[in-house]
Amino acid sequence: MRFYETATNRHGLRHDPFKALVAPRPIGWIGSRGRDGSRNLAPYSFFNIVSDSPKIVMFASSPPKDSARNAAETGEFTVNLVSRQLLLPMNASSAAVPYGADEFELAGLTPVKGKLVDAPYVGEALAVLECRVTEIMVPKTLDGAKAESVITFGQVLGIHVAEEIIRDGRIDMSRARPVGRLGYMDYCDGGDVFELMRPERPSSE
Repeated sequence: MRFYETATNRHGLRHDPFKALVAPRPIGWIGSRGRDGSRNLAPYSFFNIVSDSPKIVMFASSPPKDSARNAAETGEFTVNLVSRQLLLPMNASSAAVPYGADEFELAGLTPVKGKLVDAPYVGEALAVLECRVTEIMVPKTLDGAKAESVITFGQVLGIHVAEEIIRDGRIDMSRARPVGRLGYMDYCDGGDVFELMRPERPSSE
């Protein structure tokens, strides 16, 4: 088995395998509004749920980008589900454009104002989380230095779910087909879904 120390990062491969090994990663498609009123939409693969009670999500911007700036300025953002049919618009919204450019317009998407937050969400998304910022932090390294990432935490105030992905009282992931980020330029979706139950604890004799 190949081993390398991350301090030198001499892995001997064409590309750093770190992010490919932590996969698939859900994509947080973050909708936000700047203090100047401009709309922003950008995908983040450093995204996840961190709490269920209350419902809290996070996205990490490395280095800090427009979504983190807007969330810090306004205290609000949305998370839009990237389903398979929205893969190309999601990719279009990832383009490096000047601050203030409208990625909703760039990607041909419909911006909708949230019910509980002023941040916009994607009208075509099959699910949306409306969030308010609870905490913003910069992680530290072992020697106490600041990492280049800014992590934004948000409490989920409201959730939109399209009826078409609900079946038998559950979200049907084969219909939602959420896109995940793998390594490099690779992605996956929820097209191949299977159920696996947790093992039961053996009864004591």
